[in-house]
Amino acid sequence: MGFWHTAIQYFWREEAIFVFLLVLGLSFLLASLLREDRKSVVNTLVFFLTCNVLAFISGLLYALQFTFAASVSHEAAVIGAGIAAIRLSGLLLFRIVLPLIRLQPPRITEDIFVIIAYITWGLVRLRYAGLDLSSIVATSAMITAVIAFAMQDTLGNILGGLALQLDNSVDIGDWISLDEVVGRVVDIRWRSTLVETRNWETVVFPNSQLMKNRFLVLGRRSGQPVQLRRWIWFDVSLNTTPRQVIAAVEDTILLADIKNVAKLPAPNCVLMEIDKGVSRYALRYWLTDLAQDDPTDATVRWHVYTALERAGIRLEVEKKNVHYVKENEKYEGVVHQRESQQRVKTLKRVELFAQMTDDELRSLAERLKYAQFAKGNIISRQGAIAHWLYIIINGEAEVYLETPEGERRSVNVLSKGSFFGEMGMMTGAPRSASVVAITDVECYRLDKEAFAGIMQARPGLAEEITHILVERRAQLDSVLHHLDVQTSQQEKSTQHNELLVSVKRFFGL
Repeated sequence: MGFWHTAIQYFWREEAIFVFLLVLGLSFLLASLLREDRKSVVNTLVFFLTCNVLAFISGLLYALQFTFAASVSHEAAVIGAGIAAIRLSGLLLFRIVLPLIRLQPPRITEDIFVIIAYITWGLVRLRYAGLDLSSIVATSAMITAVIAFAMQDTLGNILGGLALQLDNSVDIGDWISLDEVVGRVVDIRWRSTLVETRNWETVVFPNSQLMKNRFLVLGRRSGQPVQLRRWIWFDVSLNTTPRQVIAAVEDTILLADIKNVAKLPAPNCVLMEIDKGVSRYALRYWLTDLAQDDPTDATVRWHVYTALERAGIRLEVEKKNVHYVKENEKYEGVVHQRESQQRVKTLKRVELFAQMTDDELRSLAERLKYAQFAKGNIISRQGAIAHWLYIIINGEAEVYLETPEGERRSVNVLSKGSFFGEMGMMTGAPRSASVVAITDVECYRLDKEAFAGIMQARPGLAEEITHILVERRAQLDSVLHHLDVQTSQQEKSTQHNELLVSVKRFFGL
């Protein structure tokens, strides 16, 4: 019994229970909160328990009268247990406490503080063991010189990592470009900096390479939000003036609500060069999420394409000698006939043209203009003057009101077969509401000029159409003002007469 009592007394000191409970508590806390570092926490706990086993062995050696071996093994166990406690305390401070107060120091900072704590703890224990630290420092200086000469590259990477942190050249989360690699910095370590690309690749750059070479920090500007300018290139025929192209593209992009495209600085379109038979333009916009470069470029290209198409501007390619095989005229006739039939069917579903004959509908169908809108495009703006209407053939659009206070209030959602803008085409009145594409939308556009010929040929059509306009206005007013009141016959008659006068005056009947 005396043997075991002596061994346990030597092994289990007064502070052992406190350290043991502290390390166990930290281990369980960190393992539950830091899933990515759970393996490191478990390894540290295993190392701590191993040190405790070594301390128990030192107690046995002491009970067997091997005092020197017991002293050395016990001191080694204490140093190892202290290192484990310091490691866990460092994880708690740098991975949990500091992020909670919105401080996210780089990993290399954590390593520096932990290593300094290791060295300090080791020197303190050696001093308690009775060793002369001055002799250790003198000896270590010589050893350090030899190691520094043999590990120049490694030390260069380490010092490079320290320099990157001290002068704030690059931070974790920055997007950088180096050697045709573009990615986000996710970690700065002793030897290297880790960069994750958009292709789910992790590129390891030695820190010395970053110090010796020029690299770009993307999207960073003093006092400004993180955003990067992107270029969308397209070619247009020389027959179209730059004013037409720039107006068509800029008007669309500035009004459209496109995700990850900054409002300030505003996107702009510029003529970059005239060469090889085409005018080359670039739409320049600012990207707010650097990880979404290609998807955002694709969305902006689609907006540019639809804007040019609505303006009747065709994209061109560089002039080359290319031989084309003409399509068979009969086939072209079949395609044209099929398209005409589809347009007539679309017009028949519009109540505004319910009183028109088949010949009139076919004549009108030939004058419809196909128009595409990308998701987010403003198709019609409240208060604007536009003498045409739209018929939706695919997609959905939202009708909304803008109040004097700047509030946006949704009124209705239009889908295939719906039409809008009839008051502008028939009377020239300003748009009473705005319409925005909530999906990609395909429309037919009917201009006043295309409809004027039919109205001139059959003036009585104005009377029939006015009845429909009165009903449409009453329905719209009910929705806008949340009214569930039937308009009296006298009020409808008054509105009918007023609208009829406006229609006839607008078309010169």
